[in-house]
Amino acid sequence: MRFLTIAFSFLLVISILGGCNGQRKVEYIPVQDFFSKPDRFNFRVSPNGRYIAYLGLEDHCRNIFVLDIEEPDSSKQLTYQDNMNVQYFFWISPDSIVFSNTQSPGDSLRIFTIDIHQENPRPLLIPAKHELGWLSPLRSKEGSLLAEMNIRDSSVFDLYRVPLDGSGPQLVEVNPGNISSWYASSDGKVRLALTSDSVEDQLLYRRQEGEPYQKIVETDFATTVLPLGPVKGDNAAIFALSNVGRDKLAIVKLDLNSGKEEVVAENEDVDMNREGYSFSRQELIYTARISDKKEIKLLNKDFKKIYSKITNKFNGYNVDILDMDSALNTVLFKTYTDINPGGVYYYSKTKDKIVELSLINPALADKSLAPMKEVSFNSRDGKTIKGYLTRPLVKKDVYPVVVLIHDGPNRRDVWGFNSEVQFLANRGYAVFQINYRGSVGYGKDFYTAGFKQWGGEIQNDISDGVAWLIHQGIADKNRIAIMGTGFGGYSALYAACFNPTLYKCAISASGYTNLFTYLKEIPPYYQPYLQLYYNIIGDPTREYELFKAISPLFHAEKVRMPILMFHGGRDRFNSLTDVNQFVQKVKNNKVAVKYVFKEDEGRRFKKDENVIEYYQMIEQFLKEQL
Repeated sequence: MRFLTIAFSFLLVISILGGCNGQRKVEYIPVQDFFSKPDRFNFRVSPNGRYIAYLGLEDHCRNIFVLDIEEPDSSKQLTYQDNMNVQYFFWISPDSIVFSNTQSPGDSLRIFTIDIHQENPRPLLIPAKHELGWLSPLRSKEGSLLAEMNIRDSSVFDLYRVPLDGSGPQLVEVNPGNISSWYASSDGKVRLALTSDSVEDQLLYRRQEGEPYQKIVETDFATTVLPLGPVKGDNAAIFALSNVGRDKLAIVKLDLNSGKEEVVAENEDVDMNREGYSFSRQELIYTARISDKKEIKLLNKDFKKIYSKITNKFNGYNVDILDMDSALNTVLFKTYTDINPGGVYYYSKTKDKIVELSLINPALADKSLAPMKEVSFNSRDGKTIKGYLTRPLVKKDVYPVVVLIHDGPNRRDVWGFNSEVQFLANRGYAVFQINYRGSVGYGKDFYTAGFKQWGGEIQNDISDGVAWLIHQGIADKNRIAIMGTGFGGYSALYAACFNPTLYKCAISASGYTNLFTYLKEIPPYYQPYLQLYYNIIGDPTREYELFKAISPLFHAEKVRMPILMFHGGRDRFNSLTDVNQFVQKVKNNKVAVKYVFKEDEGRRFKKDENVIEYYQMIEQFLKEQL
């Protein structure tokens, strides 16, 4: 009898932990837990490595706080804004910070300097509506900073020096109209410029400011030379990312007199990343690339010791280096895996210890989440396409699937923690992410294979991936949804028009409905790059029929599947009129459309309450359709 009682109790426990097939049940995690934001973020190390500044919430606004590593009790709040957010900040000296604040999107430019000891912010520029881009290194040189601003002409950025005394910007160089970027040397002088007419780029060099530029390298729109920074001890050489004469981006040492390259790091399968270069040290500390996961090669022996201490403590985690001082006294880094959002930490060389600064999402720290795996398949024309598949923890013979299309297309999905993916997997959906042709990271040929294929081979890659998933016995062919934002949202709407039998439903956030309007709505300072857009998407004047053929607005009558659409009133790339017309046309077909409009949001919803509502509606919609 005692044995039967124990056996019965054991079976009762099993029945509670598992479903009717003996599998354990997965905890239902509330929506807000996936998308909660850390209290502290955007950490930056001071040039001397003693302080770490960061943004935190106070009086419902983002403010700057400063952590004193040597004397933690001296740590303090630096700004006290109660009706504006600090938009960004950066250190310009061991004791001074520059920051910008805003009240709302599209607000006037407000830039201040503040001494961390005196705590008295001073205006750096008069509030204005023009755009501004700071030049690296973001450090004070002879009492000023370098910046690009479109004060003179909204479509062109000129080069300025901005004195830290607030006396106003000083024009250094007028942009003749084709300079896309300037690059500063370690002494704060500008000797390097990149020009572009959207078809041809030129890297220009001069020995001193005021002298005429000389052409060093000339490339086409598919070839890249991206300066990283000067080589220590060599005024006529820089480190750069380049795919001149090769398919994949390599890290090279570029001679500015001859234009010759010396390859420092390359990979035959994927592009090298731009991370790992230290401007303050004028040195390549490490190199990185993303194959299925990130891979790092250490070059600096002192950093190698530090990195070894970090990876020993966080074995199995990806480690992203966020910031460091020139002496490597303090190294800021972030850890994560595909099933753990991780945290932000710093290593102190003087104390030889690792200190936690902030967990990215404590609400998910002890939750069981779904692993992400790289997959690959062949498209119909034989091209190898890679992506990631995340299956729910509860195993099934086949899964309902959400095909999650990344924005861009000149971006890519990567292995790591993705709140959106984990939310969907927790609700029982397999999540399929596809790095279709046109995605970056796989070389020049793969990137350019997506040109003028927004409604062609790119969409075929996505469809072929779904077909592969069905043939692999993973996807339930009757329960597949397609979802995305921006270009991903466009792909969802395209699928709703042209792939009515492949998907059960579509979810589009800020998806482009009319590509004619898309090119009309770009900001003035993007106008010089119109020819590049024509190469990537097409010319709406010369290729009118192409644009009409691939714009969902003109094919709304073909939609037969339910659609959930989101749109923000501040979305600059998508006409509200076009979105409303598309929705009305679909409704006229007697097709179910749920349309959510948030006037004060942009391309992606930012406000916490809107983000929660966004995913709650997605959850309900998928539950009804799949």
